[in-house]
Amino acid sequence: MAKKASKTKKAAGAGPSKPVKLSGKAAVTAKKIEGMAESIAAAALKKRSPAFSIPLRALSNVRFDPKKAIIEMGNSKQSREFFDLSMARKFMQTILIASKFKQLISEGKTASIRQLYYLSKHDVAGTKEKTFNDQDESDPIIEDIEVTIDALREELHVYADNRGNLAGPITLVDEGNELDCMRMGSAGYAVPSIVEPDVIQFKRCSAKFVLHVEKGTVWRRFYEDRFHEKHQCILTHGQGQPARGMRRLLRRLRDELKLPIYCLLDNDPWGYYIYSVIKQGSINLAYESNRMAVPDAKFIGVSSFDYERCNLSDDVKIGLDATDIKRAKQILAYPWFKGKKHWEREINKMMSNGFKMEVEAMSNKRLTYLTDEYVPMKLADKRQWLD
Repeated sequence: MAKKASKTKKAAGAGPSKPVKLSGKAAVTAKKIEGMAESIAAAALKKRSPAFSIPLRALSNVRFDPKKAIIEMGNSKQSREFFDLSMARKFMQTILIASKFKQLISEGKTASIRQLYYLSKHDVAGTKEKTFNDQDESDPIIEDIEVTIDALREELHVYADNRGNLAGPITLVDEGNELDCMRMGSAGYAVPSIVEPDVIQFKRCSAKFVLHVEKGTVWRRFYEDRFHEKHQCILTHGQGQPARGMRRLLRRLRDELKLPIYCLLDNDPWGYYIYSVIKQGSINLAYESNRMAVPDAKFIGVSSFDYERCNLSDDVKIGLDATDIKRAKQILAYPWFKGKKHWEREINKMMSNGFKMEVEAMSNKRLTYLTDEYVPMKLADKRQWLD
């Protein structure tokens, strides 16, 4: 019995997995993390305060590049120093998360952002302090390291939950498995967090364009009506604001397969903002715009002018509240919207209407009006598109 207990104890206390041979992106990313650690060790050996600089992720350090038509991060940085009491905790947290990234890459494993939080959480020796009190502390550290060493979160072997689905005439190879996205069933292909070329490859594609919709319920309407078959397109949705995996996949579909990206979103400030994030990138992730934004994506609806254009009834109206008005004015002031007459006209029309509309509102005419008439009309008339 004692011998058996000894074996159990050894298994429970087993250390990390054996390192794997690194190559390509994994080797490059691991080297960047090592470089970060080496610079800190060098400072300590020279009896200087260990520190590193992190690009500032804030509106004040973001600019809109009109030539590229994307949001980019500026050059401002903030120092994070070990011997500064106000920064010491975050300094430690940053080094701890970086070490976990290095471990994941070295072992050829991935972890969710939630798992990474638990992997990194423990008591600080000799104190009653925890390394992290909750995940709200660890998540921003992940982004700090991404921008510091210029690596996607996915390249650091960390992923988020799958968000969004895809269906249409394209065959993907996902980690060696060939998947025909016309034959994935009613749920379609669940778009993962990691969609880089070493994980997902495009094998065959006969699609003419991508139609991206805001919600899964709307996507289901298009899928059930076989819109992707009738119009030879790829259908995607992002469950609201699309996650990074979906945005990165849209960018790859545009760059590698030269597919136009058309966005069908709600006629409200949130729908406009989602389009802005897809097209120009987001303020918080401005450092990834070059890899995720789709500058030539088009907004095909729902438009503030569709109430009269489509002869809709009063039943589709949802009154604007003070928050909607405030948000609409903020969006108008964004550099990437400001001065665009067609967008100013669109948003001002919504405010003068005094109401907003959902994509689902088109079902008020009849269930399949959206897929049979509305979107085909929008696709056929480029004058109704917003850019």
